[in-house]
Amino acid sequence: MVMALSATAQTPASPVITPNSVVADSPASAWKAIPADDILVMTLAGNKRVVIQLAPWFSQGHVGNMRALAKAHWWDATSIYRVQDNYVVQWGDRSEKKPLPAGMKTPLPEDYSIPYRQTLGMVQLPFRDSYAQVAGFIDGWPVATDGKAAWMTHCYGSVGVGRNGPPDAGTGAELYAVIGHAPRQLDRNIAVVGRVIDGMANMASLPRGTAEIGMYGAEQVPTAILSVRLASDMPDAERPQFEMMDTASKSFADYMHVRANRKDDFYIAPAGGVDVCNVPVPIRTNPLK
Repeated sequence: MVMALSATAQTPASPVITPNSVVADSPASAWKAIPADDILVMTLAGNKRVVIQLAPWFSQGHVGNMRALAKAHWWDATSIYRVQDNYVVQWGDRSEKKPLPAGMKTPLPEDYSIPYRQTLGMVQLPFRDSYAQVAGFIDGWPVATDGKAAWMTHCYGSVGVGRNGPPDAGTGAELYAVIGHAPRQLDRNIAVVGRVIDGMANMASLPRGTAEIGMYGAEQVPTAILSVRLASDMPDAERPQFEMMDTASKSFADYMHVRANRKDDFYIAPAGGVDVCNVPVPIRTNPLK
């Protein structure tokens, strides 16, 4: 006698879809190599490494300065001297007296935003943004727009340019990385020039500063910066290689959807929405290296 199979036996369980599974299942065509000239490798005391991806398409002036600073080894023997809890880690020359390389551009307030016409190809986040009319992604970077201009957003890991009062816009010599809740109120007020893509824990775990606004007090020892190099200036054997997910790909659209509508073994109620800073663009080491 032939026994009928139960419905459970006849229908395999659907795979659980999570942001990580979308990334893991994405095809090679969904990834783009990050150019070596857009990668800064910072080595801290204790040989701890922090890797920063630059955004030259947006912050051309500041990124040009930063490349010049790296080629001149200007950051070598400077330090991380400010660590403010739930806010930023800041580094550079605390004395502000170290001479800059020749040819540095300043001022650079134009790096705060770009004309809206340059946002063609923007992948819009289909949810309301608290700080702008629209938020989304351009060529792998989180941005926001008011329909007149577009700007990069301050998210966890974003790297911005320290400055004094306006009209000063900084040079790119003094930098900070966001280590806390996204301070989106800084958008359009300080130039965002990149993001930390590897070694973020080496910054976020640093001792907090005891002086005002998280500056290191007299009793504290700043974290020494041993070197900062462009990956393109490093020997091939030492050069890091990374890829970012193409934000125009179907894989990223699926990833964004799951980030907003997660329903798996842990989640009970899907949020039905997500902030632009809670859709971190996936970054991975180049699997072909």
